[in-house]
Amino acid sequence: MKITKNQYLFILTLILGVYYLVIGIYLNHLGYYNQESIFYIEKTKIVFEGLGNRIKVMGLTSPLLPFYNTFLFSWIDSYLAPVIASAIGTAVLFYIIASTLTKRIEDDFYLYALLLLFFLHPGLLYTACSGKSIYMVLTFFFLFFFNLLKFYRSNTTFHVSLASICLVILIFCDYKFIWLTLFFAPLVLAITVQSLNLGEKESIFRLFLSFNSPSLRRKLINKTFAIYIILFILPVASVICYKLLNLTHANDLNYFIESPYATWNVLVDKLNFDIATTSANYQLPELSIMVSLRVIYFCPLILVAIYLFRESTYQALTILTPFAFIEFLHIKYDKIFLNYEYYLIFLILALLCLVFKAQTVKRQLLFKVILSVVILIQLYTGYIFLSDSLITDEKRFITTLTTGKQNTDQEESMELADIINSLPKTSRVLMDDAVAYPVAAFTHDIQKLTLPYQELFLSAIETPYRYDNYILIATQKNPFTGYTQLSSRYIPLIKIVNSGVNYQRVYETDNWILYRIVSTQ
Repeated sequence: MKITKNQYLFILTLILGVYYLVIGIYLNHLGYYNQESIFYIEKTKIVFEGLGNRIKVMGLTSPLLPFYNTFLFSWIDSYLAPVIASAIGTAVLFYIIASTLTKRIEDDFYLYALLLLFFLHPGLLYTACSGKSIYMVLTFFFLFFFNLLKFYRSNTTFHVSLASICLVILIFCDYKFIWLTLFFAPLVLAITVQSLNLGEKESIFRLFLSFNSPSLRRKLINKTFAIYIILFILPVASVICYKLLNLTHANDLNYFIESPYATWNVLVDKLNFDIATTSANYQLPELSIMVSLRVIYFCPLILVAIYLFRESTYQALTILTPFAFIEFLHIKYDKIFLNYEYYLIFLILALLCLVFKAQTVKRQLLFKVILSVVILIQLYTGYIFLSDSLITDEKRFITTLTTGKQNTDQEESMELADIINSLPKTSRVLMDDAVAYPVAAFTHDIQKLTLPYQELFLSAIETPYRYDNYILIATQKNPFTGYTQLSSRYIPLIKIVNSGVNYQRVYETDNWILYRIVSTQ
């Protein structure tokens, strides 16, 4: 029986998914975890196993969609759920790109080039095996631009509607992509002008003709407004509704992007920046304007993509839009580093451009040679970007993968969690998971913990001896000690309030001290 193209792609996708799972599980056994996956693990445990009102945790944890994806696999293994989600999600991304590619290009060379990237590119391995939500960002980024390019060809607003839906999902995978709409706002006019049925090909002359003809001017205004509505109304409405949900349940419109209880990166991004910038060997790698040059260094394939669209001004501007987007992010969020995913979007965008334009190149042999060389360069630069990253999670991934040595980043959290696990089942531990979520994540019985999502947490902070048997305190050395009430200042202050309560040190590490409440009045 002859295997069809779709069956062949499905088999390749299955192999790729298994390959990612093996690497992800291997890294997990070596002790590799990143802050995002640990955050999801802890919040998933709260939702499924916690005590008290968990609706706020379930509805306001951000990014929302990647968090929900861990639910699907938590029944298999709560600690592997993020890895399983990212492995399967990245394999699905490959299938989407590959199926789109094979429908447009008969030559199998491009499919094998794509397969090589997904098998060996360090950035795509990081996407698939780290347990982070990058796979969802890349998937819906691809679909967003794919539907825009299809609209350019078909002039059918159905594709704009699909692009709008993809943009909504993209925003709920990473809220920073809301700023991408700023750079599409002026581009819509160019798109509308190009969609008008005019004999003139140059955009500037088409615009001149449109403004000088009353009927064309009216048509231009109406169509521009319609595309604005179709493309942007759904993302704006979704964000407004979500902000109102945050206001209703957390009394803060921006709770989901500003609270360390709602999202993992509020404190982690600050910590990465502070540690790197105070290092004696620190050299600032991300200067404004230079970010775009770093993108080209990371993804030289994007130059090939821009070249392929050189004859269409508005399509080339669409491809250049993400450059303006990341420059804006670098300026707006100047106290954090650009994560690896913001470089990977250019690799996905370049692959999309190849899908649309590779078959139009006349000198195919020369083009394939150039493409092969560029792909080999990208495999190298992808590794360099990870190994030289100033973000701890990214650097640890490639170090653990290439050396095969045990990763000890979460050793302290596991050590403390083991102590808590060994306590009697009826014991209660007061803990602030804004900063101690790794400890909570590795604790087997989450019901032992008194956490901020519970209504009794504030009462427990004021009178811990009435609710808990133990308290986990952040030491002065803990980099997050300034972001929690349960710091080294807490015990002296609580003793002043009630001098009849004694606190005994049970266990101590560099960053944490576990106290036992030994007596009350």
